[in-house]
Amino acid sequence: MAVLAHYSVIQDAGVVFTSVGGSVCLRCFYNSTTVASHYSWYKQRLGGNPVVLSTIYKFDTPRTMLVWLEKHPRLAVQRQEGLNHLHISDAQPEDEAVYFCGSSHNNVLEFGEGIFLKVQAPAAPIPPHITQTPAVARTPLGSSVTMNCSIHRGTCTDELCVYWFKHAHGLGLVLDADQSPSPKPGPQSCTFHLEKPSVRRSDSGTYFCAVAACGRVLFGNGTVLQIEEEDLRVHIKVLVWLSVLRMGVLLLLLCGCLLIYCLRSRGN
Repeated sequence: MAVLAHYSVIQDAGVVFTSVGGSVCLRCFYNSTTVASHYSWYKQRLGGNPVVLSTIYKFDTPRTMLVWLEKHPRLAVQRQEGLNHLHISDAQPEDEAVYFCGSSHNNVLEFGEGIFLKVQAPAAPIPPHITQTPAVARTPLGSSVTMNCSIHRGTCTDELCVYWFKHAHGLGLVLDADQSPSPKPGPQSCTFHLEKPSVRRSDSGTYFCAVAACGRVLFGNGTVLQIEEEDLRVHIKVLVWLSVLRMGVLLLLLCGCLLIYCLRSRGN
């Protein structure tokens, strides 16, 4: 069988783009006055050999198609006088290839220029961005403290699941938290709070905000909670100085009493 360049077959050429799940029509036209009797579509993946997708005999009624095409309902051939279009629906990555439209007669096979179908994967969603404040929270023993977790959703449209973790002495503990968001400027941002009333010494540690969305779990940079206790040495110093002052006052009173006693004794 002789193979010729395209003379009577005209098809879309170059590159056509579609996304995963999309649909595309690869058009092929031919001169209806030619003597060609068979019209075919071929698929050739990069580095592979051509594979016949469909072959239609001009005088078949009804027109016959390859079993391969019948097993792949995503592909369909639109055949009318002067055209032989290939429709691909629900495009998948394996559909990415060069497609040739051909015709044949008297053992002579003619091809179109071929068109490359590029199937583009959907862009991955931009995950949420987490800003955790403050980086360090210092609070006196017994007081309250609030830690903030600000979330920008990015392009993720999933429902956000927010958790708080405490890391101290090698332990990661899941904490219950008030997860009612308070709005910030912009519809894509929200802030979650973790409030700790009347902190104790055991509350010290690093607290992490975690967000589960779009199949990922993201952590904030953490907030270090430091409990400030009053310095015992200051108390001791104050007590010492109060004791010294009290002793000084007592000595002054004793000296005053002795001086008065001596003066009265001389006067008598």
